[in-house]
Amino acid sequence: MSDEASLLAGVLYHPRLILARGAGSWVWDEKGRRYLDFTAGLGVAALGHGRADLADALRDQFATLGHCSNLYGNLPAIELARRLTESSFAHRVWFSNSGTEANEAAIKFARLWGAHAGGGRKKALVAFRGGFHGRTLGALAVTHHPEYRRPFAPLVAGVRFATFNDLGSAEQVIDDRVCAVMVEPVQGEGGVHPAGIRFLQGLRALCDRHKALLIFDEVQCGLGRLGTLYAYQSFGVKPDMITLAKPLAAGLPLGAVLISRDVADLLKPGQHGSTFSGGPAVCAVANRVFDMVCRPEFLEMVETLGRRLRSELDALAGSSPIFLKARGTGLMQGLVMADAKRHPPGDLVRLAREKGLLVTRAGDDAVRFLPPLNCTEEEIAQATGLLREASRGLEAGAAEAAPVKRGRPAAALKLGGKR
Repeated sequence: MSDEASLLAGVLYHPRLILARGAGSWVWDEKGRRYLDFTAGLGVAALGHGRADLADALRDQFATLGHCSNLYGNLPAIELARRLTESSFAHRVWFSNSGTEANEAAIKFARLWGAHAGGGRKKALVAFRGGFHGRTLGALAVTHHPEYRRPFAPLVAGVRFATFNDLGSAEQVIDDRVCAVMVEPVQGEGGVHPAGIRFLQGLRALCDRHKALLIFDEVQCGLGRLGTLYAYQSFGVKPDMITLAKPLAAGLPLGAVLISRDVADLLKPGQHGSTFSGGPAVCAVANRVFDMVCRPEFLEMVETLGRRLRSELDALAGSSPIFLKARGTGLMQGLVMADAKRHPPGDLVRLAREKGLLVTRAGDDAVRFLPPLNCTEEEIAQATGLLREASRGLEAGAAEAAPVKRGRPAAALKLGGKR
């Protein structure tokens, strides 16, 4: 039995599954049992597990130059920054170690923009209910999860929340004192809710009107997951900054902020920093990942696989009374429970794991699917088949737990003459 619970800080749920190895879309636990991994490290293992080519890139770079701190530059980081800027709207890149840190940096850069553009008056930040941007104090301040926030108050001040996909709600809180609006093009932790195109277009117009920055948090939905290299390209709305992380180095800690020229021109030495920022080893791996993910044929494959996954989930939702519908886009999909109180998504996650499928909860009412971007159609069919088995177990369990309805016996109804 694992000693994990007695050794690690008690901020995680224990006991939990202990994974030992992986290959492609599959992982094995410490006892040797195999699971189809449609969580992919919460979207991190975008190219699957056990990649010898990525291990080679890491080993070769680490044997050459593994770390140098941000006192010095390194070639892999320069190469990665060139790839990111040439493929996007961005003029400059800041490298971080996680999505949370990327969002922290974006918040700081937005406050700097506000000080410049508003004479010190533009300090407010706008975020959205259901959004998730991280757990450090700044990122947590723009994350609308009361249970996450409450124990750590007071957080960074000046944050206003609006209703996601409700432009009227956003219009009520965006004014000339706002320095930036931060939004996920697809809310992940909040339940796999895609933004409407008109909603994002409206946010862009509101930000332009009030001289505020528009920040897209693409930590989970970016870098190929929607079938375009960046999520903003799927919606046709250009932000001023985007934050990236999860799949960027396919398992190594690396995040990035892509920054437009107007913001980048304000940044001065010493205003931000990180010992591990843009280290050569992680950037060498990220260059390999980027070169695979950016190929048009790869993105077309993701789009095709996303349609197949959605089709399978739609069919499953239509055949089982415990599901309401599927929602999502690309290879970021959710299956919504019809009655989350009676059938909590966590119960389905547990039953799916018992069948050999790893998925995760999203929000209060959905199960989330984040498979590797290079999974196969056969694996999608296997995953939905395993989930169908798990859902039957959930239905059967609910039926057994349902109270027996008491009424008049059939014979009594017949003999009584009137009904």
